[in-house]
Amino acid sequence: MPDLYHFATPPRNVGIVGVPPLEIIHRLNRDQVRIHDLDEPLVQTALETTTPFVPRVYCAIMRTVVQNAMQMDLDAIFVDVGPGKCDSAGHIATILADILTIPIIRTSNTDQTSFGTPLCASGLPLLEKLQRITAGVTRAVKPGNNPPPCKPTAAFWGVPPRDFSILHLFPDTTHVYGWTRCMENKTPADEALEARYNPAVPTVFFAQSFCAKTALAQFLANRHPHALYLDGDVAASSSTKAKIQAFLELSGVAL
Repeated sequence: MPDLYHFATPPRNVGIVGVPPLEIIHRLNRDQVRIHDLDEPLVQTALETTTPFVPRVYCAIMRTVVQNAMQMDLDAIFVDVGPGKCDSAGHIATILADILTIPIIRTSNTDQTSFGTPLCASGLPLLEKLQRITAGVTRAVKPGNNPPPCKPTAAFWGVPPRDFSILHLFPDTTHVYGWTRCMENKTPADEALEARYNPAVPTVFFAQSFCAKTALAQFLANRHPHALYLDGDVAASSSTKAKIQAFLELSGVAL
């Protein structure tokens, strides 16, 4: 790959969007650069501050990226604009390059080396599963002491939601599928892995509102024998949470 890691002054704080190639994360780790995952809510300002640059009716994750980038003191931002993220990431990279003075570095992660998905199949609380998976994007090495696997009673398919509060609604015996599993495996462009699901357990198929992945989520939910398709915007509504609770209860899933 071309050398995307050249700076006149060594960076100390960088932001990432999506999952940049492992080579870049390895270099940042080697140079002890602090990495901030801009897909996550990291600042306290209102999301509406992004409306001069991004439409309100847009993926809340991408709006969050712009919000973080505008407020944080960063030396550079690496944006995965390849098949491992989405077309929106490329548009956001264009916007950030116009409104910021720091380097906005476009990458394309097509890594194929599997890191495994032990967290996705573990018996940890679903919230902790996703917290560990999303935190892992800033590290280039496999974590040690993986938790033991569990027999699933439910499944969560999709992307990490902007509002993690919905994860409290699932039992610890929930396995994780979709792009979140690709994140843990460090192969975000692995379409076959992303499309995998378990037809034997009740599954919630989730994507952010206005995200292209809503099409795949709905398609797979229609093929699954026992599924609930949901999309969510900035914060999970009481209706969204009630749908998840009712689906799991009616499916006989013990919390």
